[in-house]
Amino acid sequence: MAELLKIFPENPNPKALKKVFEVLKKGGLIIYPTDTVYGLGCDITNIKALEKIAKLKGLKLERSNFSFICNDLSNLSDYVTQIDTPTFKLLKRTLPGPYTFILPGASTLPHPFKKRKTVGIRIPDNSIVLEIVKMLGNPIVSTSIRDDDELLEYTTDPELIYEKWNSKVDLVIDGGYGDNQPSTIVEIKDSEVTILREGKGDIDIF
Repeated sequence: MAELLKIFPENPNPKALKKVFEVLKKGGLIIYPTDTVYGLGCDITNIKALEKIAKLKGLKLERSNFSFICNDLSNLSDYVTQIDTPTFKLLKRTLPGPYTFILPGASTLPHPFKKRKTVGIRIPDNSIVLEIVKMLGNPIVSTSIRDDDELLEYTTDPELIYEKWNSKVDLVIDGGYGDNQPSTIVEIKDSEVTILREGKGDIDIF
C-alpha cells in the first residue's frame, strides 16, 4: 500500500522530500506533481524500477518514450548530444516550463536507452519535483498517468490518483490539484523547431 504524502509547493518540507528521495533510492515508484499533469516516475539509474514502470504502462523498456525530468540545464550533456547556441538559448528562455523538448540522444545515455536517437527532456516549473531531482543528483524518468475515462484523460485530484494507484506504486505526493493539460512537445533537430503536440505552454514563443 502506497503512502500519500502531502507536500506544499510554496514551501516543500525537507523531511518529506527526504522521504521521497529514500523511496526513489530503494527503487520505488512515485506519483508526483508537475506544472502540467501528475507524473509517474522513478530513478533513471535503477533498471528494476524502470522495468516496473514499463510493465505498468504495458511497454517494452527499450521502446518506451519516457521523458527525463532534470532540475536544470547543467547536466543536459549527459543525455543529449551537443546542442548549438540558439537551441540552448531557447531552452533557457522556456524552462522551467510546461514543455517537453525532444533532442538528439547522447552516446552516454543510461543502458536501457542506449539505442534511442532522441530523448524527451522536461524541467517542470514545480518546486516539489525540482527539489526531489536536485536531491537525487540525476533525472527521474517520467510518464504521465492517463485516466481510463476518456472524458477525463488526466487525473487531477491527488486523492483520486491515490485511490487508483496505491497498490501499484510506493508513494503518491499530494502537491495540490494538478492540471489536466499535458505539456507541449517540441522537437529540435538541426536547429529546426517542430511542435509535435500542442498542450499547456505558449507556442508563439517559438
